[in-house]
Amino acid sequence: MEFVTSPWAWWVEPFTDNEFMRSALLAGILTVVTTSLVGTWVVLRGMSFLGDALAHGVLPGIAIAFILGVDTSIGALAAAIAMVGGITLIRRHSPLPDDTSIGVLFVGFLALAVVIMSTQQASYVGDLNRFLFGSITGLDDADLARQAIAAGMALVGVVVLYRAFLVMTFDASLARMLGLRPALASAALLALLAISIVASFESVGNLLVFAFLIAPPAAATLVARRVPMIMLVSVLFGIAATVVGILISYHHDSATSATMALCSVALFFVVLTISAVRRAHPRRSRSHSAGEPVAARPDGQLRQSAQRP
Repeated sequence: MEFVTSPWAWWVEPFTDNEFMRSALLAGILTVVTTSLVGTWVVLRGMSFLGDALAHGVLPGIAIAFILGVDTSIGALAAAIAMVGGITLIRRHSPLPDDTSIGVLFVGFLALAVVIMSTQQASYVGDLNRFLFGSITGLDDADLARQAIAAGMALVGVVVLYRAFLVMTFDASLARMLGLRPALASAALLALLAISIVASFESVGNLLVFAFLIAPPAAATLVARRVPMIMLVSVLFGIAATVVGILISYHHDSATSATMALCSVALFFVVLTISAVRRAHPRRSRSHSAGEPVAARPDGQLRQSAQRP
C-alpha cells in the first residue's frame, strides 16, 4: 500500500530521479496518442480483427530486417504495405467475406515470421524478444522522434479526413453520394493503422500494440458520445494505463510493456463495470430530461453523434 501511504515516493520520485523513466513515459504518451486516434476508428468501424491481423502481419518484415541488419521499421512498414495490398487484392477478386481474406493472410504472415525466426541465420543475430514484447525503457532519441512524427501524422490524418471517416463509418452509401470517396478514405485509414503499428512496436511490442489500439478506445465509447470526445477520453485512458503500468513495472520489476497493456485492458473492464451498473440503476432525472431511453445502446449514441458531427 505504499502508493497510498507514500504517494510522492511511489508516484512522482521514479520520474524525477530516473531519466529512463521520463523517456519511457514520453514514449508511452506518444504511443497512446497515435494508437488512440487511429484505434477509435478501428473500434467504431468494427475493424478489430483487421487491426490484430495487421499488428501480427508486420512480423516477417521485422524478422527479415533484423537478420539483414537494416532498420526494423523499414521491414515492418514493407510488411504492412504487403499485408494491406494483399487484403485489398483478395477483396477485389474474391467473393469471400472480408474476415476470411484477412484470416488467410494473418495465418500466412504469422507462419512466415515463425519460419524466419526459427532459421539458423536468425539464431546468429540475437534475440527478437524486444520486437515481440517491446522495450519502452530502452528507446533512444531517434526512436522518440519517429514516434513523435507518427503521432503527428495520425493527428493530421484524423483531422483532415474526419468528415470522410465519420460518414463512411455509419453510412458508406451516403459517403459515396457526398463524393467523399469511401474507398480512398478506407485506404487512408489502413495506411494510418499501419503507421501507428509500425511506430509503436519498438515501445510496446508487436504482440502487445493491439491492446493499445482497442482497449482505450473501446472504454471511451462507453462514456462518450461524440467521436472527438471519444478520441480525447481514449487518449486520457491510455495515458492513465501507461503511467500506472510503468510505475507498477518499476516498483515490482515486471515487464513494462506487458504491464501497461494489462492495465489498459483492466481499465476497460473497470469502465465496463461502471457503465453496466449505471445502466442497471439509471437516474430518473436524467431519463426525464433527456427524453430518451436511459439504457441507450452505445452504438445508438454514436449514431446520434454522427447525425450531429
